[in-house]
Amino acid sequence: MTIGQRLKDVMESNDSTAYKLNKATGISQSTISRILKDEGAPNRSTLTTICEHYNINIEWLINGTEPKEAQKQLNNANVYIHENIMNVPLVNQYAYAGYMNGFNDPEFIEELPTIPFLVEKEHKGEYICFEVKGDSMDNGTHESYLERDILLCRNVRKDFWKSKLHIDKWDFVIVDKNNGICVKRIIKHDVEKGIITCHSLNDYYEDFDIDLRDVSKIFNIVDIQRKRYRR
Repeated sequence: MTIGQRLKDVMESNDSTAYKLNKATGISQSTISRILKDEGAPNRSTLTTICEHYNINIEWLINGTEPKEAQKQLNNANVYIHENIMNVPLVNQYAYAGYMNGFNDPEFIEELPTIPFLVEKEHKGEYICFEVKGDSMDNGTHESYLERDILLCRNVRKDFWKSKLHIDKWDFVIVDKNNGICVKRIIKHDVEKGIITCHSLNDYYEDFDIDLRDVSKIFNIVDIQRKRYRR
């Protein structure tokens, strides 16, 4: 059995659905769907959240080894021995202006606070976290990015901008001298003209174009941390 097949079995035995799992954990339904279909390698922090929700053993979910129930794993002092934590610089809402001026300054980046992200392996590339500001990407669905969400982002090198961005796979954080730091879905990339069309999930905000010559950085959004609040 694969990870997806094991997770499907757990969800069926708990009378659960992707919608219910999303509501309980904040993991997007699209991410859950990809895991169920065994599309790509799931982020270990996501799998950890799922296992905590269903009280199952993460090694059983990943490899089919160890008991399915999590109790023995919880009593094991080496439970996290194979996991890696990435300590990633965090640009919170209050640091947006400073980041706009200091993103090329190594000393500024080093002075930023860091936030731990639990991952299956140490990723290559330039990573940074951004705290979501405002409601432009909140449409009330599982796709939303809510204010104060923390986004784990990977830099897209400028030489990759010359070919079409993977707009069907990722949402983006764009650092633009005119619009500042914005979280957006790119719905069109005119490679020849170097223009991207940005879309907000919230219908209140209109689509707009950005000239890539005015853009300092583009990041793929690869993971999300969401704080849980009592209602």
